[in-house]
Amino acid sequence: MATSRRLRAFKRWMQANGVDCSEALNLVDDENDGVSVRAFCDLKEGDVVANISKTACLTIKTSGAREMIESADLDGSLGLSVALMYERSLGEESPWAGYLQILPIQEDLPLVWSLEDLDSLLSGTELHKLVKEDHVLIYEDWKENILPLTSSLPQNVDSDSFGIKEYLAAKSLIASRSFEIDDYHGSGMVPLADLFNHKTGAEDVHFTHESDSEADESDNDDAANETTDEDEPSSKISSSPEQSFEEVPGENTDDEAKEEEEEEEEEEEGEEEEEGEEEEENSSMLQNDQSGLKMIMVKDVSAGAEVFNTYGLMGNAALLHRYGFTELDNPYDIVNIDLELVTEWSTSSFTSRYTRARLALWRKLGYTGCESQNSEYFEVSSTGEPQTELLILLYILLLPDDTYNKLDLAESTTGASPSKEGKRSSSYEITIGKHKFVYGESGNDILLTDGVCEALLTIVDKRESLYGSLSSLEDDIVRVKTCCLPRDRRLYHSLVLRVSERKILKKLRSYIHTQTNESSSGKRRKKMVPKS
Repeated sequence: MATSRRLRAFKRWMQANGVDCSEALNLVDDENDGVSVRAFCDLKEGDVVANISKTACLTIKTSGAREMIESADLDGSLGLSVALMYERSLGEESPWAGYLQILPIQEDLPLVWSLEDLDSLLSGTELHKLVKEDHVLIYEDWKENILPLTSSLPQNVDSDSFGIKEYLAAKSLIASRSFEIDDYHGSGMVPLADLFNHKTGAEDVHFTHESDSEADESDNDDAANETTDEDEPSSKISSSPEQSFEEVPGENTDDEAKEEEEEEEEEEEGEEEEEGEEEEENSSMLQNDQSGLKMIMVKDVSAGAEVFNTYGLMGNAALLHRYGFTELDNPYDIVNIDLELVTEWSTSSFTSRYTRARLALWRKLGYTGCESQNSEYFEVSSTGEPQTELLILLYILLLPDDTYNKLDLAESTTGASPSKEGKRSSSYEITIGKHKFVYGESGNDILLTDGVCEALLTIVDKRESLYGSLSSLEDDIVRVKTCCLPRDRRLYHSLVLRVSERKILKKLRSYIHTQTNESSSGKRRKKMVPKS
């Protein structure tokens, strides 16, 4: 296959900008799927297949828009978006022109889909509500931080290059392609490294710093997440001794106090200057850091095979949200059940006051769901097993009044916390002072009473109904098989996501029915009972 014009331009750009790509790598340009990386010959574990200079990376620090970005006090993905839009606006005048021309205008993430597509393709899935909330937040970011910049752009930069569509496009590329480089540069676009496609749990090549080539990537992540004293809020206390003497007429105590204050101010200014000099020195060291970035093989790859990177162990909702694709039979899939669905079920069976009281007790006992963007939910694993906190909540919602009152009284009197040891093992126990409320000796099955199972099935039905009634799981599976890629890309990946979620809900139903059958045959353990 002949090398495309844009690939030839990119290779020339790499040679001129400190990106050393091994001849053992074959960059393949597919008009439909973009550029991928294959092995020209057999690759062995430990082979270094790329060396990338940090100066070749597009970051806030290397971009021509650095001064504008830093003056506006922008950082992170927001600042990097401005850098990317700025360099794109320069066209062939940008130092990254040879690299940028090989990138798509945008990655086809749900982030850039129309509201019509979001509603028709993602309705009922984990992403529907999340992406619509993303749209609102991103528009607010653009209006507040990007739009004001257009009044002070250089003459050779078109303000239209900083519109909301351009910002969404930049955000989609950064979400799917950027890497964390170092403390000085932060995250950035790393040419060549971002061409390797993802495969869950099947990493062939590893992105690392030159100085970390023998270390695991997790070490870098840990280092990046470490907090220093500078990250903690500081509190100021007076270092002067408490005044214990009485003021004597004629003594100049005010002047002495002023002298002490001036001395303290001088000391503080000296300390601040030292800290500033240290920060400047560290920044200079980072700026002059000549260490590069490497792509190193972590397993053998045969000639002709595609070389994959991995973006982490993610379910299909996360993959589609951040990278714009899904994987069939992804073992890391989950489905969420919103707390709101649980409270809706409870208030339809009991009263709102009853529900609030039981929910409050569940929280006082130390339990919470998962949280994301002000939403609380419970996870169901790929095997169909529900999160324990959900079962505990349902159990408390269904407790007999006398048991609930004893538990509530004991908690109010002595305070309570769930047994962490119990939660990690196969038993579940709440200890409140001298009282122990035991509700299990063999994991979640003890919580799945007939009442809890019935409630859970009703909630699962509510969750399933969010997909609408136009198609069943079986219908969706057939539709996935008939999709034609890349023409039906959005439909295909949204269907794969929906199928994966509905399969988990089906497994959850089977899980509940299994517990119900065991209960009918007398295998279920006792219900939770309080004891002294």
